[in-house]
Amino acid sequence: MSQNNSGNNDQGNGEDPRDPMEEFFKQLFGGQMPGQTPGEDAEADDAAKRGPSIGFTGTPGAGGAAGTGDQGGFPGFPPGFDPSQIPGMADMNPQMMQQIMGQVQSMFSAMQNPSEEDKGPVNWSMARQAARQAAAGDDPSVSAAERKEIDDALRLADMWLDGATSFESAGQIGQAWSRAQWVEETFESWKRLTEPVAESVSKALGSAMKDQLGESGSGLPPELESMMGGAGAQQITGMIESMGGMAFGMQLGQAVGALAKEVVSSSDTGLPLAGHTTALLPKNVSEFGKGLSVDKREVLLYLALREAARMRLFINAPWLEQDLFNAVGQYAAGIHIDMGRIEEAASQMDPSNPEAMNSILGEGLFPEERTPMQEAALKRIETTLALVEGWVDDVVTQAAEHLESMSRLRETMNRRRASGGPAEDTFAALVGLELRPRRLRDAAALWAHLRETEGMSGRDDVWGHPDVQPDEQDLDDPTGFQQRRAERQEETAKIDEELQKLLDGGYDGKSPGA
Repeated sequence: MSQNNSGNNDQGNGEDPRDPMEEFFKQLFGGQMPGQTPGEDAEADDAAKRGPSIGFTGTPGAGGAAGTGDQGGFPGFPPGFDPSQIPGMADMNPQMMQQIMGQVQSMFSAMQNPSEEDKGPVNWSMARQAARQAAAGDDPSVSAAERKEIDDALRLADMWLDGATSFESAGQIGQAWSRAQWVEETFESWKRLTEPVAESVSKALGSAMKDQLGESGSGLPPELESMMGGAGAQQITGMIESMGGMAFGMQLGQAVGALAKEVVSSSDTGLPLAGHTTALLPKNVSEFGKGLSVDKREVLLYLALREAARMRLFINAPWLEQDLFNAVGQYAAGIHIDMGRIEEAASQMDPSNPEAMNSILGEGLFPEERTPMQEAALKRIETTLALVEGWVDDVVTQAAEHLESMSRLRETMNRRRASGGPAEDTFAALVGLELRPRRLRDAAALWAHLRETEGMSGRDDVWGHPDVQPDEQDLDDPTGFQQRRAERQEETAKIDEELQKLLDGGYDGKSPGA
């Protein structure tokens, strides 16, 4: 195989036929080209047999090489478009250059004719595809035996939970998902969580690029200006703004795909990302158990208990899901983009520096300073996630008390949830938000105290209304929660009473109904 690749390089005077255009766009879009199907390996040894490995299937239109005919050799590009101006392209094998430019033309065509989903500033189709690509690789299809094993584990977990919580089971059939399935089942929730941030970043990037280019588009790097062959500023800036949206969408997709390799269940992040579907990922469950010296059946049952308990909570406290998503939306609404970073990305949109935008988008675009509203939303998110995970921890600890490895599994999970993993860090850098229950142990202590003093039902009744939920003060002092809760309920009752008086006319010196 290496000899075949060498032969192709000789045809290009020593140049790798994928080098410079493919690498420019590959780096811009985070390592995978738009249109590349999940599972494709662009660096496979048989690349020489397949030609360029960008992943498009489009071919150039009639007209031959650039510079021939009235409109140039690549219909769909501006008149005078000359790919030979791109560094390294002039020395490339003409056939290879034609194939690469046909593939790039397909990308621009997708920009000009977006689907309904992609008409906004972010190309969600490419984000989804990038997520599937990032999750691909060692992602075998779920076997029938694995499906049965997971369904059995979730059914047994439901039985055990009946004695550990007053919340009733929804009686769902347990699902077994591959990583790619997790991406598909949770993607709409990721859009909902990240769309406000994604739109802000894309618009800021487009604005900065337009400032760099100026009214005439003369601010283009010389290589791109020659390549575009006299296209108008509006066309150029529109194209580059679309590329910015694609770049952000691709990196967002890669972050979600990386998470797919770490999560063990549908709600492992603490949010019901797939609605109320109860599911586990067999591949990731197996990875979680490696190195623990714990029987794999115990690992599976413990994770099934956590997933089933979390689903019971979200189903029986229907306000909770909306409250969490609203808090994330409130936080995102106050996000400010670091325009210095955006302007740096715009100024470095240059084929000679292909990693510029990719690295800048990946290193974080958000100033450290937060608005008071953001601080309040962030505390609400972190506290609520801690309460959810702490409740799950207390319930599962009671339900699984007979598991021999319970304490080891519990400690491993608590460390994992509190510290997060590499994929969570990547996601946080990209959208400016960590979905992490920082005070998980304090929350677990609060729920344990409530169970010991008020019983199982008393503990679970706390989830009955959002207005009397524990706050940071309660995590600091669990023993004083009941008194503070009673005071909050009394205050709420007074407000309701005064409101009713106002509605009845009781403040006019008249008795109600007079």
